[in-house]
Amino acid sequence: MHPKPSPWQDPTWLASAHDWIRLQLAAQSCQLTSEISQPHIRPWSTVLHMQTNQGVLFFKASAPYFGHESALTSYLSELFPPLLPDLLACDLQQHWLLMRDSGTPLRASVKQTLSVEPWRMIVPAYTSLQKALIPRVADLLSLGVLDRRLASLPARLADLLNQPDALLTYQPDGLELAELTLLRRSLGTFEHMCTRLANLGIPETLHHDDFHDGNIFLQPGRIIFTDWGESAITHPFFSLVVMLRSLENSLDLPPTAPELETLRSWYLQEWSEYAAPADLRAGLALAEQIGYINRALTWNMLITNLPEHEKPAYRHAVPAYLKEFLSGLAAQ
Repeated sequence: MHPKPSPWQDPTWLASAHDWIRLQLAAQSCQLTSEISQPHIRPWSTVLHMQTNQGVLFFKASAPYFGHESALTSYLSELFPPLLPDLLACDLQQHWLLMRDSGTPLRASVKQTLSVEPWRMIVPAYTSLQKALIPRVADLLSLGVLDRRLASLPARLADLLNQPDALLTYQPDGLELAELTLLRRSLGTFEHMCTRLANLGIPETLHHDDFHDGNIFLQPGRIIFTDWGESAITHPFFSLVVMLRSLENSLDLPPTAPELETLRSWYLQEWSEYAAPADLRAGLALAEQIGYINRALTWNMLITNLPEHEKPAYRHAVPAYLKEFLSGLAAQ
């Protein structure tokens, strides 16, 4: 049995979502001043937009496999209200959120300044959240946040390597047989890498696996982090890997660009209480490699849940991340 297609454009679903939005607005004496539009549709989520007499609002619905996003966003908004969207309502059963406009994307600032500088204030805000959540890992897992703790990753990778549909073996953009063989031979190496990273003593915590400059918003005197659906409990340095890729893409930088080294230094400095500088650098080198496997696992989970007609647009992502992991091994 194949998963059901996402309902985002189904008239019955849309009517139900609109009714819920209007009910929440009425409860807060808020009135629509425009029609509700639907500017964003993806297989895993959709966003509705509306103007009201209290400003611009957004509604977000997530597919069940990312359904923890609503619970996690609600949980984090209570702990870190300045850093999370202003929620007006949340339906944990239907995975719905209604929130105020979060402001201007960080991407606009990065592209305007053509500099890493806009990230300077982001790093301490985000790492403070990560560190504050270290003692709350059990709570986060109970909300359904993905469990990608380092000890579990070798078995997860071994399982992935036994899924030919995910690896696209012998298909365009898929793994070649030699690459698959090398990955299987590298399972012991990968397990050793995970153990080495864990032994550095940097605690596992919440990692935002889509922490790019389009999911970070700025308001006067405030930074807001959004889109927590791909978050996981794992090594915190995986977030830096995503940040580096974001900066590299936004500024069209080569991997050796000094701006990327600056971002690395800012992030690692925030973890200096946990390890010596040399160990932090060693941890980052390991995290950059292991992080490719984590991304492959997330994409595989997502693609597995897509309806068949949606899969071709995304299925190349899993072998692509596995190939990046192999390239990193070859460079060592």
